[in-house]
Amino acid sequence: MKIHKTAMVSKKAKIAKDVEIGPYVIIEDDVEIGSGAKIGHGSYICSGTTISKNCKIYNNVTLGGEPQDVAYKPVRSFLKIGDRNTFREYVTVHRGTKRGSSTVIGDDNYFMALSHVAHNCRIHNNIVLCNNALLAGYVEVEDRAFISGNATVHQFVKIGTMAMVGGGVRVIKDIPPFMLAKEEGVVNFYNIVGLKRAGLPVAIRKEIREAYKILFLSGLNVTNAVNKIEKRLHSKEINHFVNFIRASKRGVCSGKKQFRAKFPLDRTG
Repeated sequence: MKIHKTAMVSKKAKIAKDVEIGPYVIIEDDVEIGSGAKIGHGSYICSGTTISKNCKIYNNVTLGGEPQDVAYKPVRSFLKIGDRNTFREYVTVHRGTKRGSSTVIGDDNYFMALSHVAHNCRIHNNIVLCNNALLAGYVEVEDRAFISGNATVHQFVKIGTMAMVGGGVRVIKDIPPFMLAKEEGVVNFYNIVGLKRAGLPVAIRKEIREAYKILFLSGLNVTNAVNKIEKRLHSKEINHFVNFIRASKRGVCSGKKQFRAKFPLDRTG
C-alpha cells in the first residue's frame, strides 16, 4: 500500500494492499477500498463507504458525506460503489439519508468534475455525468445514459437506458429509455447517435423510432400509446421501454408538438 505521509487514514478502514493514497487524503472509520484504487490529493472518503476494485478518484473528491437533507439525523447509512468507476475533480456523492439506506453506484461510470450524486440515488452501469451535472435525492439512472454538463435532475426522477440529457436541461419528469431530452419536460427525439454507438441493430433502432412516434407524436394518451406499442413491437428493448413507462411514478416527459409534421406516423413504421 502506498500512502502519502500527509494522508490521514483510519486504522479501522479496510484497504487493499495495492491502493495508492495521495497527499492530504482523509479516510474515516468503516471504509472499505478494493484492489487497484487510486485516490488523489485532498479527497475525503467518509464512514460507511465501500469502494470496489480499480476505481480512480481524482483530487478533492468527497465520497459518502452526510446528505444535504434538512430532515437528516445522524444515523448509520451507506455509499456502495462498484468496479472501475472514475470520479474527477470535486465530485461529491452522499450516502443514504435514512437509517440503513444506501446510495448505490454500479460499474464503469464516469463522473466529470463538479458533478453531484445526492443521497439514495441508484446509478447503474456505463453512465456518464458531465461537468457540473447534478442529481437530487432518490434519482435513478439506468445503463449507458448520458447526462450533459450543467443538467439538473429533480428528486425521484428516473432516466432510462441509453437516454441522453442535453446541456443545461432541468429534468423534472422521467425520461424513457433510448430518448433524447434537450428542453425541460420535453423529449425532443430518440437518441439516434447513442443507439448507433451502442451497436443496436438497425431493426431494433427502427422499432425504437416507431415507439417514439407512437408515444410522443400520435396524439394518443400515454395508456393508449403504450398499449399500441406493445401490440405492434416486440423486441426486448421495446418491452423495457413499455415497462419503464408503466412503472413511472412522476410521469414521463411530453413530446415536442412541432415535430409531428416533420415525422408523421406511417403504417410501415
